[in-house]
Amino acid sequence: MAAGSLLALLDDIATILDDVALMTKVAAKKSAAMADDVSVMTKVAAQKTAGVLGDDLALNAQQVTGVRAEREIPVVWAVAKGSLINKVILVPLALLISAFAPWAVTPLLMVGGAFLCFEGFEKVMHKVLHAAHEDAAEHESHAKANANPAVDLVAFEKEKIKGAVRTDFVLSAEIIAITLGTVATAPFLQQLTVLAGIAVIMTVGVYGLVAGIVKLDDLGVWLRGKGSQAAQAMGAGILRAAPWLMKGLSVAGTAAMFLVGGGILVHGVPVLHHAVEGAGAEAAAWPAGPVWHVLVPNLLNAVVGVLAGALVLAAVVLVQRLRGKAAAS
Repeated sequence: MAAGSLLALLDDIATILDDVALMTKVAAKKSAAMADDVSVMTKVAAQKTAGVLGDDLALNAQQVTGVRAEREIPVVWAVAKGSLINKVILVPLALLISAFAPWAVTPLLMVGGAFLCFEGFEKVMHKVLHAAHEDAAEHESHAKANANPAVDLVAFEKEKIKGAVRTDFVLSAEIIAITLGTVATAPFLQQLTVLAGIAVIMTVGVYGLVAGIVKLDDLGVWLRGKGSQAAQAMGAGILRAAPWLMKGLSVAGTAAMFLVGGGILVHGVPVLHHAVEGAGAEAAAWPAGPVWHVLVPNLLNAVVGVLAGALVLAAVVLVQRLRGKAAAS
């Protein structure tokens, strides 16, 4: 009897252990599936936010121009810390919106898309309306400030850092908003993981590259001072290429703002979305169809982005003029 009870107990224990092993396997599969989902969503979010990345790089690299060479990396580090603080604020806000006002995600994305288009169009108009000598004069004033011992460079750096962190807040908000749109229907834990992951990846990526970009000229000078002719030639090439790299980043960033911003607006308006999709499907029948299938929708998104940017800029200018007249009267 005792032996039978012992055997029954052992059988029960074996059954429980089997159940535990089965539940562990199921939990492991669920964890793996969740990890795969998070990985996929992070990749999708990174692809969608990459459009903002080019402008973020160029803008932040430009923000630290005028700072002494030995102070460039400390200034970039200070801005990077400010960027992390921005994201520490923005990620919980995004999660609160997703939890309590999910209906606000699309309108926020639309506002963000319109702002991207506005900022891109404003940059284009700045290049058109401001002569090159004005930018050269600003650069010269920065150089004089660095050379003048009477100028408070600590205050100058603080202003640079504040301006860069303010700019980063807007661009970080765009990145978080686009990411939130990607994970809006996912469970809370996945939303948190993807948002936090994108926040860290973008911060490290952007400011790591900014640090590299602003030190390119120093690398070129260092290589030119070497005895090797190959090193000297490489240094000269880097010094020639650095200004063009900055210009290329700026152009690519502006184009990306129209593409991303226009794409967000098109996606948020069903009529436009279907029209662009239809145009892409028709273009797929042309010679080299796969290329046109990708190119045509992106071109249409960019056109929408340019038009939206022009409209928003016109509205902003009109409001500013009306305010000016009201203040004058």
